[in-house]
Amino acid sequence: MQKIAILGAGESGVGAALLAQAKGYDVFVSDRGSIAEKYRQQLSQAQIPFEEGTHSLGQIFAAAEIVKSPGIPETAPVIAGALERNIPVISEIEFAGRYAQGRFICITGTNGKTTTTLLTYHFLKSAGLKVALAGNVGESLAGKVLEGGYDYYVVELSSFQLDNMYAFKAHIGILLNITPDHLDRYGYHMDNYAAAKFRIAQNMTAADFFLYNQDDAQIQKYRAAHQVPGTQVAFGLKEAEGLALRLEGNAISASFSQIEAKVDVAKSPLIGQHNQYNTMAAVGAALLVGIAPAQIEAALGTFRNADHRLQPVGEIEGVRFINDSKATNVEAVWYALDGIQQPIVWIVGGTDKGNDYSTLSPLVRQKVKAIVCLGVDNSKIRAAFSQICPKLAETQDVNEAVDLAKNFAQAGDVVVLSPACASFDLFKNYEHRGRAFAEAVAALQRTVAS
Repeated sequence: MQKIAILGAGESGVGAALLAQAKGYDVFVSDRGSIAEKYRQQLSQAQIPFEEGTHSLGQIFAAAEIVKSPGIPETAPVIAGALERNIPVISEIEFAGRYAQGRFICITGTNGKTTTTLLTYHFLKSAGLKVALAGNVGESLAGKVLEGGYDYYVVELSSFQLDNMYAFKAHIGILLNITPDHLDRYGYHMDNYAAAKFRIAQNMTAADFFLYNQDDAQIQKYRAAHQVPGTQVAFGLKEAEGLALRLEGNAISASFSQIEAKVDVAKSPLIGQHNQYNTMAAVGAALLVGIAPAQIEAALGTFRNADHRLQPVGEIEGVRFINDSKATNVEAVWYALDGIQQPIVWIVGGTDKGNDYSTLSPLVRQKVKAIVCLGVDNSKIRAAFSQICPKLAETQDVNEAVDLAKNFAQAGDVVVLSPACASFDLFKNYEHRGRAFAEAVAALQRTVAS
């Protein structure tokens, strides 16, 4: 019986352990941190040996192969030790891919992965296909492969997961964009980070499809210097030669691989230019698996994005409230302000991450009628915008922020929480901040209605 060691006992690690056991491996799970009760129970019930709080190197290095959590860097001593001993180290996605019967539709990029993954999955599910949602969103791919019975797996992949994938092949791979992120894991070189993202196309043949954003400078730079496998399918908003998917008014026009189609996207609930890219990519994938434009259009009308991403959370006296708490950097806020067409009351602030707000000034001047700062230290925001937008208030209380914003707004306006900052000054995380905002809106709705 071949021995396999699983490093990390979260969703992906436990999924890999259960699949490995089902495939006849002798499994050992090791987590240097503490294991959540849910996963501890799953391992115990399956009678899979595990440890937490330490790595027993003797046990781990006795394995023929190691499956590691994406959060563990290559520089970790346990990984360095394994590689010195020529023990293969792979990701859970790589391991699960060996046993999957269906085809993979994989999505990566610095921003927009989750929305595009959820939308692609929604298109396939709505069309009645046997499809699983896995990877960074939803459950582990290994767990879904263990369940079986799927023809398609829609998988969100981070660069960390792609780093340890070697034989895995996506039938459809989507690369949305590449902007600086996680550079500490890539020796502070954008080229290394880009190469990790492009691993989504590895092992493709001409019968597989690589969908990429033609407008992204880093993607184009990499493609100019490297041969990328698979049939190349470009999408973009800027007119260019060889564009397979483009936006024409309210319709996505597709012309590639014997597909000639127009998909009306007027019913889409998604706001902003970034979501036009996300939608084009998801529509391209749906067309490639044979879903008719009418089915895609119907599914768009019923799509609900993940929470905290330009999420409508209520309307009070004609003022709409939108929760964009996931917008923790300036770039994400730019997309929000650019995408909202009505006058805006902007709730911003939190723990500053070295933000340069200057790129937002033209949009604030053009669209924002008032600003509410929700944070402990708002000095940088005040300095950036007080001259452009004189209506500026500050608070450390989310209920007061909603009240202030409502008072600044009038019917037809939009109040958006799009913080440009981390949440740790007043909240546990961006989800906590978003939930608190939605609850404050609901409380104000009740007050106004009573």
